[in-house]
Amino acid sequence: MLPGSSTSLTALFHGCGSHLKLLECVVDGTGEVVLEVRRLQKTDISSYISKNELVHHSSAGGKSVSCCLRKADLPKTVARRLRGGGLYARRPVVCVPLTRQHRTACLQWCREHHNWTEQDWACVLFSDESRFSLSSDCRRQLIWRESGTAYRPQNIQEKDRYTTCSIMVWAGIMINDRTRLHVVVNGTMTGQRYIEEVLLPHVRLFLGAVGDKFVFMDDNAICHRTLAIQDCLDSEGIQRLEWPAHSPDLNPIENVWDALRRQVAGRNYPPTNKNTPIRALTEEWDKLPQQLLDNVVQSMVRRVECCITLHGGHIPY
Repeated sequence: MLPGSSTSLTALFHGCGSHLKLLECVVDGTGEVVLEVRRLQKTDISSYISKNELVHHSSAGGKSVSCCLRKADLPKTVARRLRGGGLYARRPVVCVPLTRQHRTACLQWCREHHNWTEQDWACVLFSDESRFSLSSDCRRQLIWRESGTAYRPQNIQEKDRYTTCSIMVWAGIMINDRTRLHVVVNGTMTGQRYIEEVLLPHVRLFLGAVGDKFVFMDDNAICHRTLAIQDCLDSEGIQRLEWPAHSPDLNPIENVWDALRRQVAGRNYPPTNKNTPIRALTEEWDKLPQQLLDNVVQSMVRRVECCITLHGGHIPY
């Protein structure tokens, strides 16, 4: 029985005692399992209906599990039994919203590229912009502490609630190579700046190095889809890879941005001005191992297959 099924969840609470009087498991069409544990009250029966609830989410494959508490803390017995059954509290995965049209378009795109081999993907330059905050925090730094010691100085990490500024950068990756990290200064990226600062000085060089098989990938940002940019690509002979909307999990460079954020956050540089994080970003970008970039590009075959299996839905990349 998969974790999250009503039978396995009910079995976790077998013999809990009279304090867990009512246990309900409801499975809806999306694969979400709602487990409500209501504690019996002597005075008011209606009060316990909304007092204690536990919502347990399980993916269709039963691999990704998360749970959260609502309205009031449940008895420790519930948490202990869930942990005994392999269910732990998890932060929900953050994904872009997908409509039916997005899923359909992504599924069709993956079917069209299902026959691409690693050699085919090796000719693609995957590119993207990303914004880094001056008060960058990877939010992956966890600590172990004793109960009641949350506000001790050694257990506190100070952070600005509102960031003072941010830095936008652009880069591209492919097998055995990468572009320089380009910092977008003095404003945002526009179509004309995209041509002058990205396509001509960076992408055109890779076209000359790779040859006729070179393919350039960028997303569907407005500044990437102007007529002037398309005319520039046509005049330079750069073949563009059509990309489905709302599909950052397909783009391998997103994993590289995540690795870069961790490296920069680990430097613990003081956020005094823009020059400090720009220098840190540039240095850490050059230090990223090429094997990491090669691995994420080579994963495109698995990403496409996984997206087809999930019918255009979110993939675990």
